[in-house]
Amino acid sequence: MRVSVIGGGSVGADDHEVAREVGRLLGEQEFDLVCGGRGGVMAAACEGAESAGATTIGILPGEDRDAANEHVDVVIATGLGHARNALVPLNGDAVVAIDGSHGTLSELGFAGVYDRPVAGLGTHDVDGAYAAESPADAVEYVADALDA
Repeated sequence: MRVSVIGGGSVGADDHEVAREVGRLLGEQEFDLVCGGRGGVMAAACEGAESAGATTIGILPGEDRDAANEHVDVVIATGLGHARNALVPLNGDAVVAIDGSHGTLSELGFAGVYDRPVAGLGTHDVDGAYAAESPADAVEYVADALDA
């Protein structure tokens, strides 16, 4: 199974650590990680997932596969710009959102359209999203939702 991790393209040290921990915990639960493939939350989550031996998939907005962060195993270049935001939650069975701005909000909207379970950590307050208290709580929520 796959979990999409979405969030800010640039983040501070605290959110970087939260994202890295989410990625590590997802990897330990043997989830593949899907993200936008670039920096910030995406790179930190991939780093954590990689440390746990998980496969990381980056769905890039541009055409250059070399634009992916160094922790992405499978790079998908789309050339779609922000329209690729629809593909990130679509390719996960659940979503964890960390921090973020307008792009993250659009991905949360698509997660709702695709009826994906969503756990949020310090992100937008949207209907249907579970407000997790910690990385472990977020991962437990999506794991339980996918087990149901």
